[in-house]
Amino acid sequence: MNQMRAVGAFIGLAIGDAMGAPLEGLPPRPIAVTEMLGGGIHGTLPGQYTDDTLQALALAETLIRCQRLDVDDFVGRLIQVYRAHPEFFGPTSRTVLDLIEDGLDPGAAATRAHETRGGSRSNGSVMRGIPVGVFYPPGEVREMSLAASRITHLDPAAGEASAIINRMVSGMCRGEGVDEAFGAAVAACRDAELKAMLEDYRAYPPEPSLDAVLCTHCATRILLEAPSLRDAIVRAVNLGGDADTAGAITGGLAGARWGIAAIPESWLSVLQDREKLLDRARRLWSVSKP
Repeated sequence: MNQMRAVGAFIGLAIGDAMGAPLEGLPPRPIAVTEMLGGGIHGTLPGQYTDDTLQALALAETLIRCQRLDVDDFVGRLIQVYRAHPEFFGPTSRTVLDLIEDGLDPGAAATRAHETRGGSRSNGSVMRGIPVGVFYPPGEVREMSLAASRITHLDPAAGEASAIINRMVSGMCRGEGVDEAFGAAVAACRDAELKAMLEDYRAYPPEPSLDAVLCTHCATRILLEAPSLRDAIVRAVNLGGDADTAGAITGGLAGARWGIAAIPESWLSVLQDREKLLDRARRLWSVSKP
């Protein structure tokens, strides 16, 4: 288990989230943003992250405390951060967490949200899942990714998308090269649309979409084509659209590929709660399975 890559995956997620936050919902930038800015639809401060990181942090803290994916512990932590920052949460996760607070158990809440909203193929479970990739080894990460996704996103395509990202992170944190990790993740994929897109990833433009399949292809293609972590995150967030989530997923993958040392100091120095996030990342690495 490589500490630099494991810490890089978690911090890279937060960096991509914070870089993308002020660009969310906007068209692609004509002049690329290359440093932390504030503003945007949420009026974030430079270096401030959104629910991508809040949810990933909740998941990391569950894994650290329970040393496994404990659904009840994770849901409790999700509700805490949702109450504190409801403005950041997407409609699928909001609906599920509201239903749980109204008394439904998590499984029933996810089922009802999926039915009443006409699906749950959005990217919320993909963006937060990278701690599962750090914690679980390649032989276990797919099953646990699907379970973590189903807590809020019942659509199997969302689970498969999360499993792709997390399998890549798991492999790279444990010494695999990016091509080996990508190949193993795609080979295990059971969603025909996602698998076809990834097997021929250059045939499809990167779309920073709310859709789990499209967003996963976007982040994966950018990672595979990027010469560095910096270039990967800059490209992802400047596509606009769901820029914070495209940035978070790309950043997590890039951190697992290049490690924490590849993150520019000018980004890391202004990241909100930097020391807290670094502490959680190191603690997650320390309890992770080899």
